[in-house]
Order: sequence, then C-alpha cells, then structure tokens
Amino acid sequence: METIIHSTTGLFHVIMALMSMFTGTIVIIKTKGTRLHVAIGYTYFFCMLTMNLSSFMLYGLLGHFGPFHVAAIFSLLTLMGGMIPVFFRKKIKSWQRLHGTFMYYSVVGLYAAFFSEVLTRIPGQSFSGMVILASVAVTIIGIALFNRLKFKWFRVRKSASAQ
Repeated sequence: METIIHSTTGLFHVIMALMSMFTGTIVIIKTKGTRLHVAIGYTYFFCMLTMNLSSFMLYGLLGHFGPFHVAAIFSLLTLMGGMIPVFFRKKIKSWQRLHGTFMYYSVVGLYAAFFSEVLTRIPGQSFSGMVILASVAVTIIGIALFNRLKFKWFRVRKSASAQ
C-alpha cells in the first residue's frame, strides 16, 4: 500500500493544513472582532503561512515546481491580502471588508485544496479531473455562502433586487 505522507516536511505540511482548516472554520463561524476571533485568527494566519511555505519544499508529485506551487502562491496572496488591511487599519477605510473577504477566500482555497487531495485518492479517477471538480465545486459553494454571509459580516445593505 502506498503511503500518503513521504517525509517529515510532508507531515508538517499536513499538520499545518489540518490546523488551518480547524482554526479557519472556527473564525468563519464565530463572532467577528472578539478576542477569540483575533487569537484564533492569528493562529490561522501562522498555520497557513507555515503550511504554504512548507509546500515549496515538497516536490514528490512532479519532481519540480508545479501547479500546486502556483496555487500556494495564490494562497499566500489571499492570506496577505487579508492581513495587510489589519496591519494598516488606521490608513485603510474599508479594512474590515478587505480583511474579511480575503481571509474568507483564503479558507475557501484551503477547502478546495483539501477536497482536491481527497478526490485524487479515488482509484481510477483522472487526477486533473478530480482537482478541477473539487476546486470548482468548493469555489461555487464558497461564493454562494459568502454572498449570504457578507450582509451579516459587513453590514452591507441588500439591494431591492436581492431581497
């Protein structure tokens, strides 16, 4: 039987990914702006940062820089897109909306990667097909949920046509 984890770096990457999923989910579910939100949010940030950085030490799939490394770059961009407004909140008027939007999609990307990983383990299935299926499905669900939750999170008024 083939092993899923091939190195200490791979194990570290998986642990950070699971911790990111746990903390990211809590941050999305719980009330925003509380001490708990901030503490768990920073934990999510550091877990995601180390998980993404560790991905650049993993080359077992293709033997070289590949599409998952590109995805890690996008993940780092959404993560930083969510944290930069926090670091400069006194200078950025809409910092909460930027922070919330980027961090939310950071978690969506994490779930897309998770389900891609799970679906590619199904024997006899197309690797790229399963990655595309998982990524598209999770992103569509994530967008739908965001469009419902943003009114609560950002106190955005619903337009007359959306009601």
